[in-house]
Amino acid sequence: MSAIGNIPNPINEPILSYAPGTPERAALQAAIKSLGSTITEIPVVVNGKEHRPTKTITVTSPQRHQHKLATVHQAPAALLQDAIDGATTAQKDWEHWRFEDRAAVFMKAADLLCGPWRARMNAATLLGQSKTPHQAEIDAACELADFLRFNAHYAERLLHEQPISVPGVWNRLDYRPLEGFVYAITPFNFTAIGGNLPTAPAMLGNVALWKPSTTAMLSNWLFYQILQEAGLPPGVIQFVPGESATVSDVLISDPRLAGIHFTGSTGVFHSLWKGVANNLDKYRGYPRLVGETGGKDFILAHPSADVEALATALLRGAFEYQGQKCSAASRCYIPRSIWPRVQELLQAEIKQIKMGDPADFSMFMGAVIDERAFKRLEQVLAAAKKDPRVKIIAGGGCNSSEGWFVEPTVLLTTDPTHQIMSVEFFGPILSVYVYDDKEWDDVLTLVDTASPYALTGAIFSQDRAAVIDADRRLRHAAGNYYVNDKCTGAVVGQQPFGGGRASGTNDKAGSILNLYRWVSARTIKETGNPPKDWRYPYLG
Repeated sequence: MSAIGNIPNPINEPILSYAPGTPERAALQAAIKSLGSTITEIPVVVNGKEHRPTKTITVTSPQRHQHKLATVHQAPAALLQDAIDGATTAQKDWEHWRFEDRAAVFMKAADLLCGPWRARMNAATLLGQSKTPHQAEIDAACELADFLRFNAHYAERLLHEQPISVPGVWNRLDYRPLEGFVYAITPFNFTAIGGNLPTAPAMLGNVALWKPSTTAMLSNWLFYQILQEAGLPPGVIQFVPGESATVSDVLISDPRLAGIHFTGSTGVFHSLWKGVANNLDKYRGYPRLVGETGGKDFILAHPSADVEALATALLRGAFEYQGQKCSAASRCYIPRSIWPRVQELLQAEIKQIKMGDPADFSMFMGAVIDERAFKRLEQVLAAAKKDPRVKIIAGGGCNSSEGWFVEPTVLLTTDPTHQIMSVEFFGPILSVYVYDDKEWDDVLTLVDTASPYALTGAIFSQDRAAVIDADRRLRHAAGNYYVNDKCTGAVVGQQPFGGGRASGTNDKAGSILNLYRWVSARTIKETGNPPKDWRYPYLG
């Protein structure tokens, strides 16, 4: 008789330091040199077969935009239809694999990722997405491995959740995958999210069509190769790079769409939701819509805040990875009594930040992702320089001569309703409003209402009563909330990630809550000795 295997208890993947003289530093430098000297050809993969349609796009490095990294083939509509057909056919076998066998594929992928593929994955993320060695390590290696391992653990817990039974009746739950395919749309800013969005549903017996972001294509393609090496069957996850409108039009209009797993902008998620609504009559079931979108994430300081800790949180929270994290600190509220010291620290420390090609390991910041992002941020800074309600107190410069570089910038406004306190910039721009200490109660309302988003936020205070007050008043203002810490850096298994309001459906990636969205439970009641008379006793 076969046993039911226990999933190993997951632990967070240790973060390597890349300090001078370490083997991981040498390995990463060698991988950067190797990948950076090659133009990778990236195909469309459908049913395990590589396809190379004639339409292609070129991927370049953000920090050296003349440096060509990859040529990516684009999936046409007919091939996308083949991908849907193949995925739904593959599900007929995949969903009946034992859970342990499905989980084994992804746990092996985690081991490959953290072993022989680690340096290449981090190098691809550094070259293609302009992440420093540390930012690449915590993303492409550690967080992605954590997603794979912890999701296997959470899925096992989910499967063990069963109803009660009574004498003569055996009740149980059958956790079925969704009928149809999941459309996984992944962003540029986290290689880990790119890997998690298609694999989390697949672990539970679903099949996915994965449309990776163009600007994260190199790292995403390497991870897809890892999945293949780990034994993922053909068709379970179809790798379909392509033009966004073409891919979405084909996939959303298909009756077999069972769900969308999305991370990206609020506007795109709105358009996807509307597209599903417009096609609702043709679907076999109601598609599950799971999305993590934008943010205008806040840091609120109380007059009792530790100034040095606050300044460090602002610098790291706003400027790590060029502010291109959904969780990045984007607006802050500082009491007037401590603002002079905070301003002094910010201005002094920003002068120490080095920005450039992250292949130079002395850099704290790299480039923003592409020309479109650069021009958008350039326009924001140009408008700020002309706005009498805004003062640039640090940074404010841009340079696109070699790469898409935007300086770490701090904007000060006297108007708490100014758009710099409500509009998401997705770049290294931190907006500041200074409030009078006696306005603590008013500023809590302001933090809660100034922005439509509710993704991450933080409070800094040494006064516990103020912490309690803010916790109550800002309960719905952030899905990930931090006390005396920066508002970035959620760790799988420790801080499940996601927000509400305009920031998404808050289905908490990296937790059991997300996995519940990818199953459709069936209740089974089995009676050992069923009644043989339709009459009830009261009838006598």
